[in-house]
Amino acid sequence: MEMPTKEKAIASNRDAWNDSARHHRDDPQWPALLNAVERTDFSCIDDTLRTLLEQVVVAGKDLVQVGCNNGRESLSLFALGARSVVGIDQSAAFLDQARELAARSPHPAQFIEADIHHLPTELHNRFDVALITIGVLNWMPDIGEFFRHVASVLKPGGALVIYETHPYLEMFDPEASDPYRLDSSYFRSEPFVQTQPIVYEGKVEQPSAASYWFVHTLGDIFTGALEAGLAISHFKEYPHSNREELYDRYEQQSAQLPLCFTWVAVKS
Repeated sequence: MEMPTKEKAIASNRDAWNDSARHHRDDPQWPALLNAVERTDFSCIDDTLRTLLEQVVVAGKDLVQVGCNNGRESLSLFALGARSVVGIDQSAAFLDQARELAARSPHPAQFIEADIHHLPTELHNRFDVALITIGVLNWMPDIGEFFRHVASVLKPGGALVIYETHPYLEMFDPEASDPYRLDSSYFRSEPFVQTQPIVYEGKVEQPSAASYWFVHTLGDIFTGALEAGLAISHFKEYPHSNREELYDRYEQQSAQLPLCFTWVAVKS
């Protein structure tokens, strides 16, 4: 398959996420989420990320979540005392869901439709903390350019907080006959391509816009951040999975893989 340009890959990923939004809204957990966000103390953030955000100190701060999906994590930041929260995503369909949740929430989150590579200038130098959670980094064709744009929204001294799947997991296929056999190179240069809707559990057997999942090594991530003027202040790897349930099989092994990581970098 011929690989698209960076711009076409980004646009195709946007179309794929818009195609997929209805499948996520059809999830039986959606009505429960609509009710849950009405609570002042609503949070869907796990203990690992909550502890890190408390250490970074988000109480009383202005936060932005880059790649906010349906906004449930953005709304969760108010339970940690955030002063203001903005969620950014390029999928209009998922932002419709975010605004539906926000309309039920007592907290005034703002959601902005934008490609991270073309951010509105009014977002520049505005935030104390930027948050990125699972499944954002790998949609980005150029991780260094991505970090430069993320850094642009932070105030001097602002922190970028990341909670992501470990890139080692990209070497394994949890659905293979032998899910523990190495399936792909850690240094893979071409993206994984999917032409079915993007869902977190199972598969939807129907065509969709192509989605492109780019593999970035830890070296790529560290170097891209440093070159964007971000000084890394925290990095920790964990043996638990924060990815789809298929990946839970890699937990609690005698020869344990790192399955996810947290990471903080500060803008100079």
